[in-house]
Amino acid sequence: MNGGNMKTRIRQSVVVMTCASLLALPVWSNADPKSGYEYLQQDSKDMQDDDFMNPGMAAVEAGAALFAKPGKNGKSCASCHGDSGEKMDPASIAKYPVFDKKLGKPVTLQQRIHMCSTGQLGNAPMEYDSKHALELEAFVRNLARGEKVNVQTGGDMKPYWEKGKQIYHTRAGQLDMSCNLCHDNYPGMKIRANTLSQGQSNGYPAYRLKNGKINGLHSRFNGCFKQFRAEKLPPGNDDYVALEVYVNSRGNGLIIETPGIRF
Repeated sequence: MNGGNMKTRIRQSVVVMTCASLLALPVWSNADPKSGYEYLQQDSKDMQDDDFMNPGMAAVEAGAALFAKPGKNGKSCASCHGDSGEKMDPASIAKYPVFDKKLGKPVTLQQRIHMCSTGQLGNAPMEYDSKHALELEAFVRNLARGEKVNVQTGGDMKPYWEKGKQIYHTRAGQLDMSCNLCHDNYPGMKIRANTLSQGQSNGYPAYRLKNGKINGLHSRFNGCFKQFRAEKLPPGNDDYVALEVYVNSRGNGLIIETPGIRF
């Protein structure tokens, strides 16, 4: 056997063994959700745990100021919900996205904030995942920090949950990837310098070390689709709302960490 054939066989054996080892990895199930916090290095965990060190708290504080700021008609969020949002129910916040019977579809927490801003305060519409929208969402979701995620998956929500699940498992883009290929099959594995997580959303809006700012969940979806080399959708799109229903429900039982620290 010549040297070239030997090298080829060795390479083939390495590929076979690598694929076999990957296929043998346990697939994550909904029975044991694990927060992205668990995959952080200790210094990043320390950063999230200390409100003085957590850079995401700047967005929460900015959101608190916007919450108290009068809108075009002189009313503010605080006019209905209390100066510090104390009249809001953390358990209700933890249920978002929720099914809105009047609209006949689910709405995300950020969409609810948009509706209140335009409908109750008379403000001009904000773009989804814009700076002020994310600051308000971060403030409101932070009010429920420590509350367990509890998203409805049955009843009126079932078809939207199913749609989100389908999107989550559908391969897309030039790389023919899907959300579940990484986050269900390989949490804890390395991809370049990053450790793959289960893709849980309980820390969102989250401060990402990669871009140094607070990030919305729909913008994070777009980041993944960009990595797939797939077509991105506008944040707030109905498909992303359905995907948020499914993704948030995967973390039912996890505590809300907003603002989480994520890579």
